[in-house]
Amino acid sequence: MWTQNRPDPDVEVPEAVVATAGSDTITAVWRNEAGRTTYRLGDGPTRRFAKWAPHGSGLDLHAEEMRLRWVVDFTPAPRVLEIGGDDEGEYLVTAGVPGRSAVDPLGAADPATAAREAGRGLRRLHDVLPVDECPFSWSVDDRIATSGKARTAPPELGDPPAIDRLVVCHGDPCVPNTLIGDDGLWSGHVDFDALGVADRWADLAVATMSLGWNYGPGFDQTFLDAYGVADDPVRTAYYRALWAAT
Repeated sequence: MWTQNRPDPDVEVPEAVVATAGSDTITAVWRNEAGRTTYRLGDGPTRRFAKWAPHGSGLDLHAEEMRLRWVVDFTPAPRVLEIGGDDEGEYLVTAGVPGRSAVDPLGAADPATAAREAGRGLRRLHDVLPVDECPFSWSVDDRIATSGKARTAPPELGDPPAIDRLVVCHGDPCVPNTLIGDDGLWSGHVDFDALGVADRWADLAVATMSLGWNYGPGFDQTFLDAYGVADDPVRTAYYRALWAAT
């Protein structure tokens, strides 16, 4: 996810989502061109979120379910409540995590603070997730092998740079997937379907690129300073190219 895509409120809600919502209100909060949609079920501290993936959309909700069940023991992340599906698609229901997306109007109104907290939050994620205990990979080779776009490395990609620091990467650390609390501080992450072990620059390159998409130019250094790392143009360029290729 790169930017906060506001769905059409008139789009029909899948029957499976209606059934799992029960008496809760259903609000579509994000949608992409493949029909993947996230719904908020209810409001307040007991709210839930339902991800809907039509068959053929390319989103593997079972992969995210496994990653969420692992990561929630270490960092603020959505807790899995239910997974299911029907002839139309699959859904994954999770408990709400305190906070709002960093591209919510409150976060977007103060992008410098949001960029700082996104950097601080990603550093905390990288520091607390145990590499040796993580059963998932997001390595260059594995990303290329499992990509629907590139089964082999594009020649123009070149060889990957040497590993700077192996961490458990988020896999899509764009600012819409970063949560900011009412106190203005980082409060968690969402969308862990690609989580896995890789060089930290696989995350950093994507995160800084998303700043420009959501806030405009000028916030990369704020993010990197909050994370606590100097800019690395070579690794940044490589992992952005890998993202585009896979």
